[in-house]
Amino acid sequence: MYELIIVGGGPAGMTAAVYAARKQLNTLLISGDIGGQVMWTNSVENYMGYQFIEGDELIARFQKQVDQFPIDQKIGQKVTQIRKIDGGLEVVSEKGDTYQGKAVILASGKRPRRLNVAGETELTGRGVTYCSICDGPEYAGQRVAVIGGGNSALEAVLDVVKVAEHVYMVSVTPLTGDPIMIDKLSDAHNLTIYTEQQTEKILGENTVEGIVIKDLKTGASKQLDVTGVFIEVGLVPNSDMVKELLKLNQVGEVPININCETEVPGFFAAGDVSTAPEKQIIIAAGEGAKAALRAHRYLRMLPK
Repeated sequence: MYELIIVGGGPAGMTAAVYAARKQLNTLLISGDIGGQVMWTNSVENYMGYQFIEGDELIARFQKQVDQFPIDQKIGQKVTQIRKIDGGLEVVSEKGDTYQGKAVILASGKRPRRLNVAGETELTGRGVTYCSICDGPEYAGQRVAVIGGGNSALEAVLDVVKVAEHVYMVSVTPLTGDPIMIDKLSDAHNLTIYTEQQTEKILGENTVEGIVIKDLKTGASKQLDVTGVFIEVGLVPNSDMVKELLKLNQVGEVPININCETEVPGFFAAGDVSTAPEKQIIIAAGEGAKAALRAHRYLRMLPK
């Protein structure tokens, strides 16, 4: 039995692994992949210590730091269930392998909700992006589209209208975000809003060259020439593996307190899968560190 199992290989999980190793905990890091949402990002300009760094390079540096410590790693094993057992918790992989730990940190993050249209997968990272804060400045002076009508889409528009030549906002419904957010769009003179319009496909060979949208009332289609597409139709927490272990919030996040503790003793959560506010790399990393320190304190208090 491990002292600590960390589920997730993004900034929260890898930071937790480093802090656990420094506390000399017998630790397993298990994840379906390494990097999480950061690997969807071309560039990162808001992580302290780096004025600019590619997303995959930042993750490579995280991984190099993790590899300096004697941490067992099971990368490429997606976790499908976490359940209680006597003396701790058990983690089950999609292959049916099981691992036991006295404590577990869930740091499995979120995944962007996809549009599932032609060209989206092929052009992800080459004009299709899911993070306006991360990638918006790259499109200075260009024409871009933001897909979505909720608060995340409105925030993305407010980010990119400051730098883009022109922004097209495309939503399948009337705008659903907060009225105060919608009001802020009135000052944007380089913005065109299309509501009740469906994005049908994303065009381009090696990079994005445009999108095709369809009017849901008339059925008419038109092409918008853009070099960037910001997809902001929501995020999905990777929390399915614990839906029988504890109660999730209404959007599927794992409820935690300020110490990253859940309602289940010995089970902690950190980063975007949790209810911690503001989904940013630096915040996820900090939450991962906090979760590891709290897990160490929890383990120290267990009876021998």
